[in-house]
Amino acid sequence: MDYQRILEDIYHEILPFAKEGIQADYIPALAKVNPDQFGMCLQTVSGAVYTCRQADTRFSIQSISKVFSLAMCLSIRGEELWKRVGKEPSGTAFNSLVQLEFEKGIPRNPFINAGAMVLTDILLSELEHPEEQFIAFVRALCGNDEVDYNMEVAASEREKGYLNAAIANLLKYHGTIENDIEHVLNFYFMTCSVEMSCRELAQAFIAFTNHSPFDYCGFRLSSSRIKRLNAVMQTCGFYDEAGEFTYLVGLPGKSGVGGGIVAIYPQRYSVAVWSPRLNIKGNSVMGMKALELLTTRTQESIF
Repeated sequence: MDYQRILEDIYHEILPFAKEGIQADYIPALAKVNPDQFGMCLQTVSGAVYTCRQADTRFSIQSISKVFSLAMCLSIRGEELWKRVGKEPSGTAFNSLVQLEFEKGIPRNPFINAGAMVLTDILLSELEHPEEQFIAFVRALCGNDEVDYNMEVAASEREKGYLNAAIANLLKYHGTIENDIEHVLNFYFMTCSVEMSCRELAQAFIAFTNHSPFDYCGFRLSSSRIKRLNAVMQTCGFYDEAGEFTYLVGLPGKSGVGGGIVAIYPQRYSVAVWSPRLNIKGNSVMGMKALELLTTRTQESIF
């Protein structure tokens, strides 16, 4: 399969969509990002790497970080984790208060904001140095010790994080989180602020592609748990557009409002794409188009 030629062809085919959507301007630091950028990287499980355009430009991964949090929490808590958070598609926006209230403070899944805050709370309770251990885990997955938090982005999110603060308070009211609300919010925003490139994300997600047991920084997942993590990405990785992504692309994955998307073809490859302009659901316009074309051109999807 000539993945390099396919990536280049995809880029030229999606250029008509280059001006559709808008970056996440409700986060001041992300509003400053040049929206007219695009990067893509595909890495096979055998180690071959194919890149297109700005594949080495780092960006705020935002909710993609929730996959890392989930992997850590599954390692720590195992099946007990699902007593604190569900694993069903949300069907509502990623920051919905209505659904959280209706379901008495139990988040529908770990990839909506409320669910990710529960993961954050668990990490705060279980880890001796959560901020250092989280970034060390991410660095180990992608093989680059220079990957780090962007404190400007984290502070920007906290400054305008009124709705997330409301979610955290509602979780605390229902007893779903144990730690101080401010500590949960600050750590949550820090995890979302991590900056990575498409190349680094593709490398990091190879660990979830192999379906082989792994051990990174002492966090261990069996092949069975990796399979289950993939299942949650498939059904819940794109907020209330998970069904559309499954229909169009047919791969497990996770998006973030920084414009990044990572997807995996189990036991074959991981692919990361980045373009800051988002659709109304909070997913990258060009990223969604690129991945749809990738699985169409290659005829490689899980279906």
